[in-house]
Amino acid sequence: MESMLFESRDLARTEEFLNRAYTKMQIGGRATDVRTRISRAAADSISIDRIEIGFEMSYDADPLGKICLCEVTSGSITDHATDGWEDEFRPGDLVSFAPADRPFAGTIRRSTYTITMFDPVLLAQVTGAGRKDDATVRLLSHRPHSRAAAYQLSKTIAYVDHVLPNPAVRTSPLVLASLSQLLASSVLAAFPNSATTDGDGPDARPPTVRRAMAFMESNLDQPITIADIAAAAGVTVRAVQTAFQRHLGTTPLAQLRLLRLAEVHSELQAADPTRHTVAEIAARWGFHHHGRMAAAYLELYGELPSTTLAR
Repeated sequence: MESMLFESRDLARTEEFLNRAYTKMQIGGRATDVRTRISRAAADSISIDRIEIGFEMSYDADPLGKICLCEVTSGSITDHATDGWEDEFRPGDLVSFAPADRPFAGTIRRSTYTITMFDPVLLAQVTGAGRKDDATVRLLSHRPHSRAAAYQLSKTIAYVDHVLPNPAVRTSPLVLASLSQLLASSVLAAFPNSATTDGDGPDARPPTVRRAMAFMESNLDQPITIADIAAAAGVTVRAVQTAFQRHLGTTPLAQLRLLRLAEVHSELQAADPTRHTVAEIAARWGFHHHGRMAAAYLELYGELPSTTLAR
């Protein structure tokens, strides 16, 4: 479901909805106090829910099967999982709410909070572990490394929440892939996790860059990931990143954006301004933030994309 809005003052209806929207669970609370409001924006496996539970609600739930991040605005939530940890989340906390593969239970006390969920496979794709059939990447703590790490992740979630309702996100595989990679990378940067990175190795040299560039240039219209680029170059994710930094002074994904920006430039030069728009062409090449794309375009080509199109 791409969007939804649920409001209820009925405990049974609330439980029924939570079972349908999240996972099988049982809830409890005083029937006379119930007040629930949940809104959702979603695209593909990513969803962001704004939740208000206006009563004290206990819950006992089956595994979600998804990475679930929780940022508390008011009230408090006591959560615990079958692996033994228990914690209380208060306003300002940003945490991994529940292990994707284990049951969880707890109590929500008149709380407003945001839930961000996505498929755990995105973590494996970002690290390159997804190329092994049995590979998974696990978060090793339900709290980020530090408050600074939590703050950076919160900013990323706010950005994703801002652009997710944009129709271009749902209609462009490139845009969605870019957004998914951004979110997954930010989660891995914020939380201790099981992903490992290899050393630079002997392949961090120009042939690596050439192989990676050839792959990117042949797949500019595809939602490729850093793991795809590393595999095409025949090295690890860490090695291809090191090679690009050492020899080009940039990252593979930054170089990919430059290559796609060049395609935007070419299309704008050839497009009929009465039939096409900058936003349409930019979205086709994976650019979902018009302001940032325009700034990068201006720096590279010395004029705004709208000027190129008009001319």
